[in-house]
Amino acid sequence: MSGSNTAEVEIPQEDILRADMYDFLASLLRKEPSDALIEEVGRLQGDSSPIGSACLTLSHLAKTLDNGLIRNEYVTMFIGVGRGEILPFASYYLTGFLNDKPLANLRADMDAIGIRRAEGVKEPEDHIASLFDIMSGLIRGRFGRCYSIGEQATFFRKHIEPWADLLMRDIEAAKTVVFFAPVGRIGRAFLEIESEAFSMDGTG
Repeated sequence: MSGSNTAEVEIPQEDILRADMYDFLASLLRKEPSDALIEEVGRLQGDSSPIGSACLTLSHLAKTLDNGLIRNEYVTMFIGVGRGEILPFASYYLTGFLNDKPLANLRADMDAIGIRRAEGVKEPEDHIASLFDIMSGLIRGRFGRCYSIGEQATFFRKHIEPWADLLMRDIEAAKTVVFFAPVGRIGRAFLEIESEAFSMDGTG
């Protein structure tokens, strides 16, 4: 995703960490992981929290599984022959159809913000990785300015919260996954934290 302007601003550390997590999840869910990304995942550290524990598991898998098998797992789960086991698009999860009204609503909101789909991207903009990219951009100020917590919450509640938790649960429970199961756990735990934080801020 790209915007017409980029703001140079100071961002609180906690917001940088939030944006980093959105970027991390987007990188794993956008396409088959590269060798460099798998190596980066192998350096993850963790703790006893739900996210920390899942990061430790994911790091171990990155270091022990064959990279080709990890990429094949992604292809089987999200692409498949004809279609994958999981279709990570808001329209599909919310209506049962691709390219439906949720995508049109998202495009209208993207246009209002000044976000354009990046050159060469063929997938509809309501792919989960694209939505996470947008959340990171709203936090970091990639689209002209840093968006307030209230504005972030509005986008989150409209385009992510209604369906992304179910997607993460489906990834975690998918028949074909080993490497991506802890990715689903990390995503589910992070989205729960985001939802609770927005509610505590009075934006929910």
